[in-house]
Amino acid sequence: MARMPDIQLTGLATAFGIGLMIGAERERARQGPEAAAGVRTFALAALLGALAAMLGSMPALLTFAVIVAGLAAIAYARRGASDTGLTSEVAFVVTYLLGALAMTQPLLAAGLAVLVTVLLASRSRLHDFVLNGLSRQEAHDGLLLATSALIVLPLLPNRPVDPWGVLNPRLIFTLAVLFMAINALGYIAQRYLGARHGLPLAGFVAGFISSAATHSAMGARARTAPSAARSAVAGAALSSVATVLKLAAALALTNGALLAAMALPLALSGAVAVLYGVAFTWHAIDDQTAPESGRAFRLSAALKFAAFIGGVIAGSTLLVRWLGPDGAILGSGLAGLADIYAAAVSAGSLLGANVLDLDTARIAVLLGYSANAVTKGALAWWSGGRGFALRLAPGLALMVAAAWAGLWRENI
Repeated sequence: MARMPDIQLTGLATAFGIGLMIGAERERARQGPEAAAGVRTFALAALLGALAAMLGSMPALLTFAVIVAGLAAIAYARRGASDTGLTSEVAFVVTYLLGALAMTQPLLAAGLAVLVTVLLASRSRLHDFVLNGLSRQEAHDGLLLATSALIVLPLLPNRPVDPWGVLNPRLIFTLAVLFMAINALGYIAQRYLGARHGLPLAGFVAGFISSAATHSAMGARARTAPSAARSAVAGAALSSVATVLKLAAALALTNGALLAAMALPLALSGAVAVLYGVAFTWHAIDDQTAPESGRAFRLSAALKFAAFIGGVIAGSTLLVRWLGPDGAILGSGLAGLADIYAAAVSAGSLLGANVLDLDTARIAVLLGYSANAVTKGALAWWSGGRGFALRLAPGLALMVAAAWAGLWRENI
């Protein structure tokens, strides 16, 4: 007798576990003897999906899927009109499909099963949140963000459309989506954690996505909620901590020698960012909590941010092209206006190719870092106004000064 391959054993075991997990949740949730499907039925449905997939025949897989869907429809009809919910029936069909998926991609199937189980178990919380926790405007903003990210963004061309080959519509609109998402994150954190704790935490987390977008989003938040301005400054300042960490990661992936040479400048700059952000977090002790409902973001502000960064990208790219290889140092600085990580990768690559020496590569990275701070300051002024920008400017200046001081200290 031929031995069953390990992948099939893994798939069957995963399918059985999926059925037990979803079935156990449905067993606890069902009420009354009229609810037909429990833990055993769900486990059998998942195994049926796995066995159908083992046959390797798409017609067989689809035939059993129709049978499972028919059984779910019969169970729903037997319950009568008193209960119009279809959750268990849909979950029954999904369990069959996950069992089939487990035979080829067990990890994906298991992850999706956990997500389904969490979704099923959160019924009352989700219903209460949608009906009582969200205002009409918040629901509208959520739908706008989802539409922008899932429908509009994939439809945009992912290639330059201008004569100079620098303006990519999908890239530019991605910046608008990032702005909306970061602003929504700050709004949620401010609403549920309070301004003092929510905005600094949101700013730090969002910094790993885009510190420049975080500065703009926090500025917009400060403009719409002036009582939380100091907390918004703290969030923007703490986002620069993520910039330092991501910059170190980019250097590590590009050129380890350059990372080692930049260790002290990055450490000093990161320490300044932490201290400045913590200081403003403490200073924001009297910031009031935002109102219970409002606007998560404004589409017009997101589009203006994308246009601003798009213009910076286009301008810096054209200047770098014009400078050519002989302007590597200045080119890295100009590239940093739009993307400090691109500037760091460029300097590391040029160092590896022996186009630049180590000292020149370090200067190129710090020029890009300094230029990126200028972009953040400009975005803070543009979105949050003069007062917001002036609160952030000392922190940005001290971060840049600390980085250059670290470079000077190592060269002594």
